[in-house]
Amino acid sequence: MMSAAQSQTTLEAKLEALQCHFTWDLDFNNSKLLRLRDELEDIGTEEGNSWLGHIYNLQGFIQHKLGFTEDAQSLFSKAAEAFRQMRNTVSDEGPWLVVNYGNLAWLHHHLGERAESQAYLSKVDALMNEYPSPSQDELHPEIYAEKAWTLMKFSADKKLLAADYFQRAIRMQPDTVEWRTSQVVGLVSASKHSETGLDADVLEKMRIAREHDPENLYLAALYLEQRAKKGERIEDEARELGRKVLRNPVSSYSGLKAVLRVYRNYVSVDEAIDLAEEALKNHPDERYLKRCLALCYKWKIIFSRDSRPKKSMIDRAISLHEEVISLYPHSSLVKKIDLANIYAKSNHNQAKAEPTYQDLLGSDLEPADKQMLYNNYAKHLNFDLQDRSGSIKYHMRAAEIPQQSFFRENSIKALKKIKDRGRNRMCREIESFLLAHQLQ
Repeated sequence: MMSAAQSQTTLEAKLEALQCHFTWDLDFNNSKLLRLRDELEDIGTEEGNSWLGHIYNLQGFIQHKLGFTEDAQSLFSKAAEAFRQMRNTVSDEGPWLVVNYGNLAWLHHHLGERAESQAYLSKVDALMNEYPSPSQDELHPEIYAEKAWTLMKFSADKKLLAADYFQRAIRMQPDTVEWRTSQVVGLVSASKHSETGLDADVLEKMRIAREHDPENLYLAALYLEQRAKKGERIEDEARELGRKVLRNPVSSYSGLKAVLRVYRNYVSVDEAIDLAEEALKNHPDERYLKRCLALCYKWKIIFSRDSRPKKSMIDRAISLHEEVISLYPHSSLVKKIDLANIYAKSNHNQAKAEPTYQDLLGSDLEPADKQMLYNNYAKHLNFDLQDRSGSIKYHMRAAEIPQQSFFRENSIKALKKIKDRGRNRMCREIESFLLAHQLQ
C-alpha cells in the first residue's frame, strides 16, 4: 500500500510531467504579468477569434499568479468552452483541451483539492491515449501551437523558439491557417530591431501565410511594410488597407497599429493621426484606440523634423497620454516616459518633464524597465537639456544591467560612438567602463 507521502510525490511527479502553463518555465514578474493582462484584454473576446481558448487559458494562469484564484478558475472554464465552440466537432473533447485540463489539475493542486486535481490528471491521460501525436517522440500539434503562442507573449528571446514549435505543429497539421499566420507574426516581431530586415525564407513564409489567410489585415499590414522596405510604392494600398481596418471589430489583432506604423513610415504621420482619430470617433470608449492615437501624436511631436508643433496638438497629445495612463494603471511606464518627452518638447509644459522623469527614476522597477527608463532619460538629458555628462552616466546605467534588450544595445552603441569620436572629456571613463563590463 502506498503511503500518503509516496502518493503525494507521485501526484506531484505527474503534475510536473504535464504540458501546460504551469510547467512551461515561463519567465515573469508582477510587472510583466500586469502588462500581459492588459495586452490580452485588448485582443478582445470577439466570437470567431481562433485564439480565444488560448487567450482565456493564459489569462487564467496570469490571474492565478497574481492571486486571483476564483478569476483563474472561471477563465479556465471559459477556455474549455471556447475550444469546444471553435472546434465545432461531434465530440466535446479533443487534444486542444490537454493544456486546459493540465492547468486545472495544477490549480486544484494549489488549492489543496487533491481529488479534483487527480480527476483532471485522469482526463489528460484519457485525451493523450485517444488522440496520440501523429509523430512519435513529439508533442501533439495542438500542444505545440498553444505553447508557441504563449511563449510569443512572454519574451522577445522566446520568439524564435515559438516559431520552431509552430513549424513542428504545421508540419504535422498543415491546414491550420492561424498557426502559419502566428508563426510569421512572431518571426517579424523577433527581427523588428534587426538592421538587415527579414531573411528571404521568412518573407517566403509570409507570402504563403498571406495566400492562406487573405482576410487577416494584421498580416496584410506586416507584408505591406516589408514590401515598402524593399522599395515598393505602397501608399495607395496602405490607404485602402486603412479603410478596411476601420471596418474590423476593435482589437489589437485588427491590424490598426500595424497599419498606422506603415502610414508613419511610408505615407505620412498626419494621415496616421487622421486614421486613428476616425477609429476613435467610431468607438469613443475603446481604450486601445486611445492608446493607438496617443502613439501617433508621440510620433508627430517627438520624432517629426517639423518645427515645434502647435500648442493645440501638444495639448491633445498630453490629455490623451494622461487618459491612457489612467486606463492602463499597471502597464503604462512607456506612456509615462512618452508624456515626459512630450512635456520636454512643449514651450508651456517644459518644466513638467524633469519632475515626471524624477518620479519614474524613484519608483521600484524591474531591471528591464530600468534599462528602458535609463536609456530614455539619457537621451532626454542629451537632446533636451544638453547635459552630455549626465547623459553618458545614464547610458552607462542602462548598459551595466546584464539583460539583453534593445535599450541596452542602444545605450552601448551611444557610448561607443562618443568614445570613437574622442571629443568628450569622459572618453577615457567610457573606455574603462566598456572594458570593465566586457562591452568592447
